[in-house]
Amino acid sequence: MTRADPPSASPAVLPDGAVPAATLVIMRPSDSGGPDEILMVKRSAAMAFAAGAVVFPGGRVDPDDYLVARRHAPALDEADGAARVAALRETLEETGLAVGWPGLKEDDAADMRRALLAGELLSDLLAARGDRIAIETLVPFARWCPNFKEARTFDTRFYAVAAPPHSHELTVEEAEHSHIFWASAEETLSMADRGEVSVIFPTRRNLERLALSADFPAFSEYSSRFPVDLITPWIEERDGQSWLCIPGHLGYPVTRESFDRVRRG
Repeated sequence: MTRADPPSASPAVLPDGAVPAATLVIMRPSDSGGPDEILMVKRSAAMAFAAGAVVFPGGRVDPDDYLVARRHAPALDEADGAARVAALRETLEETGLAVGWPGLKEDDAADMRRALLAGELLSDLLAARGDRIAIETLVPFARWCPNFKEARTFDTRFYAVAAPPHSHELTVEEAEHSHIFWASAEETLSMADRGEVSVIFPTRRNLERLALSADFPAFSEYSSRFPVDLITPWIEERDGQSWLCIPGHLGYPVTRESFDRVRRG
């Protein structure tokens, strides 16, 4: 992969009609003593966006997520709070892992997951149990809004969190995903390079950034050195070749990729 010089560009502007979304990087220590492992899911081949790609758990922000954020973290910016709630909710729906929900026992997580997938509102479920969620424990580290005409446009906020203790098997929600696994950032990148998995441009850039740190505390410290600015990749022509580029001041070790190799969505 070619390392680009830090590009100079005007601040990114949020495209019209971008859908608010959130994704969650969940990190746990490796049994082998190597770099932390990250929870990854493979999207169903039938999905309209990123079909068959390996991604972090997450999804779009629902109206109810704003209500939950106002109740549980009123001091947070409304959009940030709602995205954090969406990241936790989507993770439970997609994987069965309850993150940031200290009052929820493992035995109850499956029931809450089924209720959410059946259309019940998170705000009602929390109120009925008298539970609180700890969305302030999530570490914000990126915000991406690729504006590719051939794909849906999502304004996605990225968060990282340490995996909670759990002993139950994690399973995918089959309507959207086909596989779930834990692997270090380097391992997932190696699988992508060998053609064993497919990753879209934002996922690859963030895996490269995650691979710079050995564990969650180190990544939290590293990411705190950089602003969370909106990233909307752009195309540049250099030496007769088209490159898809991102800003150079946000902590990413690789800031461009040949456009003919990029998987965009």
